Amino acid sequence: MNADTAAETPMVRFENVSKCYGSLKVLDHLNLDVANGEKVAIIGPSGSGKTTVLRMLMTLEEIDDGVIYVNGGPLTHMPSGDALVRANRTHQRRMRANIGMVFQHFNLFPHMSALKNCMEAPVTVLGMRKDDARERAVELLDMVGLSDKLEHYPSQLSGGQKQRVAIARALAMRPKVMLFDEVTSALDPELVGEVLHVIRDLGKEHDLTMLMVTHQMGFAKAFADRVCFFYEGKIAEQGSPEQLLNDPQNDRTKQFLSAVLEAS
Repeated sequence: MNADTAAETPMVRFENVSKCYGSLKVLDHLNLDVANGEKVAIIGPSGSGKTTVLRMLMTLEEIDDGVIYVNGGPLTHMPSGDALVRANRTHQRRMRANIGMVFQHFNLFPHMSALKNCMEAPVTVLGMRKDDARERAVELLDMVGLSDKLEHYPSQLSGGQKQRVAIARALAMRPKVMLFDEVTSALDPELVGEVLHVIRDLGKEHDLTMLMVTHQMGFAKAFADRVCFFYEGKIAEQGSPEQLLNDPQNDRTKQFLSAVLEAS
């Protein structure tokens, strides 16, 4: 692969990806390319397939059809001769090392301090030396404004602080892609800003590819290079934040944004 080809290869590619739960089609032949370093906000009504996109990238859900690629290689499949076959767990784990995810409900280890939460995976999964993992964890917790909370346990932290620890923990694995699934939905309104501030700074200072499912339209506008509106398992409309949020063309997009703005 030459330098020009590498530059053109999407960091994330969904190629005709479908997913059903029984008779319910959650994703319907989805095609989506996300460029290296691109920030994409995913919006849409409940059940439109938004979170399923992130869960598939984390291999928490299996696809029914199509192929997902990450960093130029297949995630859901692996080469076998001249063909692609379904990936085994070893292949998926190796490819998934490129990806970090921050969930709605933090998922921190309750018996570990903020520092230990950020050290655990680099030591056990990457085989990093404890001293190096500690140095990296301290640096990341400082970056998210928690240098004074290193030894605090999750029960001693506010919701916003827990979410910032979760962001630092995901970054500790040095991912190329970061996924955010409604990361402010479980927070009190006054804590939302501190988490969004950290994510916005990440987008400015780090060459990360980022996908965020959100109902925060104002943040999507400030954060994203592109907004994708999902409806019935497909991208019904996509464009720049200014275009899609201010002048949507699709009737269903207009209905959704009107309902969200009325509720806010």
